[in-house]
Amino acid sequence: MNWLLLYARSRQVPVWAAVVALVAPAAWAFGRGRTAGSPDLELAILVLTAQVAAASVGLGGQDAALDRTAAIRWAPRRAAHVLLIGVVAGAALLLVQAAGARLAPTELVVRDSAGLAGLAALGAVLCGAPFAWTLPTGWLAYTLLGPAPGGTLGQVAHWLDFPPGTAAANWTAWALLAAGTGLYAAAGPRR
Repeated sequence: MNWLLLYARSRQVPVWAAVVALVAPAAWAFGRGRTAGSPDLELAILVLTAQVAAASVGLGGQDAALDRTAAIRWAPRRAAHVLLIGVVAGAALLLVQAAGARLAPTELVVRDSAGLAGLAALGAVLCGAPFAWTLPTGWLAYTLLGPAPGGTLGQVAHWLDFPPGTAAANWTAWALLAAGTGLYAAAGPRR
C-alpha cells in the first residue's frame, strides 16, 4: 500500500466520499426544478457546508502523537488536504449544476467552498479534528437564521449568501481560507 492510500484511509476519505455521493444527488433532486432566474442559494450553501463538515473530521488522524512524531513534512500535506476539501465540495456542487440543478452562480460556489474549507481548518486547530465541523456549521446557522447587520459588517458576517461581486464577502472567504490553511498547516489539529 502506498502512502497516499494509507493517508486517505486514516483521514476517513471513504466516508467523506460516501457523503458527497449521497448529498450531491439529493441537491440535484431538490434543485432541478428551479428556473433560470431563481437560484436556491440556501440549498447551495447547505450542500457545501454538509460536504465540508463531513470532510473536516478527517483533518486529524487516529493517533495525534503518531502524526506529530512521523518523519515527514506535514505542513504541505495539511495544506493540500484543506485545499482538496474545498475543491471537492465545490466541484461536486458544480457537477450537480451541470446536470441541470440551478443553485448558485459558479463564483459563489468557488468562494463559499474555499471559505468553508478554511473555517473547517480553523475548527480543527481550535477545537480538534472531531469537532472541526462546528465552525462551518455554526457560521451557516448564523447566516441562515441570524439577523444581518447593515453595511460592511453585515457583508462580513453573512459572506456565505452575498452575491459574488461583494468585496467584503469575497475578502472574508479568502481570508478564512488563508488563515485556516496557514494555521492548520503549521500547527495541525488540536489534541
